[in-house]
Amino acid sequence: MRRWATRGLLLIALVFLLKEASAIVLPVLVALILTFVLAPAVRTMRHHGMPESVSAAMLVTTVVGCSVLSVALLAEPAAQWWQRAPEAVTQALNRVDRWRASIPGFGPPVERRSAGRAPAPPADPVRDRLASEGVALTAQVLGGGLKFLVSAAATTILLYFLLASEHWVLSRCIELLPHRPRLRAMVLGGLRAAQRDISRYVASVTAINVGMGLVVAGTMWMVDLPNPGLWGALAGLLNFIPYLGPLIMCGLLLAASLASALGDAGFAAMSAPVLAYLCIHGIESNFVTPMVIGKRLSMNPLSVLLSVMFWGWLWGVAGAVLAVPLLICLRSISQRNRHMRPVAVYLRGSDRPCPPLSSLLRPPPLSSTPLSPAAVSAVPPSSTSPVTSLDGAAPAARPDALEQHRP
Repeated sequence: MRRWATRGLLLIALVFLLKEASAIVLPVLVALILTFVLAPAVRTMRHHGMPESVSAAMLVTTVVGCSVLSVALLAEPAAQWWQRAPEAVTQALNRVDRWRASIPGFGPPVERRSAGRAPAPPADPVRDRLASEGVALTAQVLGGGLKFLVSAAATTILLYFLLASEHWVLSRCIELLPHRPRLRAMVLGGLRAAQRDISRYVASVTAINVGMGLVVAGTMWMVDLPNPGLWGALAGLLNFIPYLGPLIMCGLLLAASLASALGDAGFAAMSAPVLAYLCIHGIESNFVTPMVIGKRLSMNPLSVLLSVMFWGWLWGVAGAVLAVPLLICLRSISQRNRHMRPVAVYLRGSDRPCPPLSSLLRPPPLSSTPLSPAAVSAVPPSSTSPVTSLDGAAPAARPDALEQHRP
């Protein structure tokens, strides 16, 4: 009991240590996962005679260039929405008030005004709050942006060194283990399997989300939602967060429809972007993703949701994005460790049907494999000592013995 209490306290201390040290742990984890994804390309270039430092520099430059280009393309529409955010929120609130007033019993109370006094202009609480808290909000945004830039720079530098020295780091880690070939082979196989599964998952999900972003952008353009490219990019990025990302995207699309000109066109036009996105997401999650990823990388939905909730609470959006790769790594390790096989059973997807509970309560059936004639002839003859039969039952008593003991 004391041992379990000690382990529980150590686990709680580790969780809070990871939460407080997120500025150090997050760049390391992101760099490790990106190393798992890009290391096969570095090894392929090394086999063709290219030095690891050059291939790592090329890959890191490509990743950083694509990221900067994407941010530059999305910066202008995002800035436009940020500038018109107070006006958009005010318009949305006014539309909600008009809808409430059109429903009997849900409208706001009518204020009585005295005769001869001009009504005072209505106050705008959104503008007043943004004006009073604008400096604090700007400082908070700038502080968060500065932290993100520092973390991105640290992740980029660490990613380059991990890619350039991936073979050296892996060989030194294996060398630190005890000199037991079976243990080293198990650890190396687990690392290679985790690397293969994570790289396959990240590459497949990235391709799926890029395609989904393009489809969502075209659909938003067809329903006349402003800045369709921005919504397509947000749909692709938020789709990296299972379950919670699509919910956030639906809320953003509903708010954008309510704040744009679609809010005056009626309920059908306002709900068209959300309904179209739900249809696209349903096709992607039920048909495209299972067909591309396959049963090998299928995970238990409950474990995925719990992982997203835990890592999202621990590290925010970055933790929610890293939840599934970390879960895949845990499953790859648990499949090769006999002490962690129950964890692998719970993390495995529903590729095989669960047996009924009544069958789990029955005793296991006895082995009914027939013996060969050679095995039967090799059985020694019965002696005076009691010998059980081949099927595990006691031998039947002889008739002459029964006659001797009969009264």
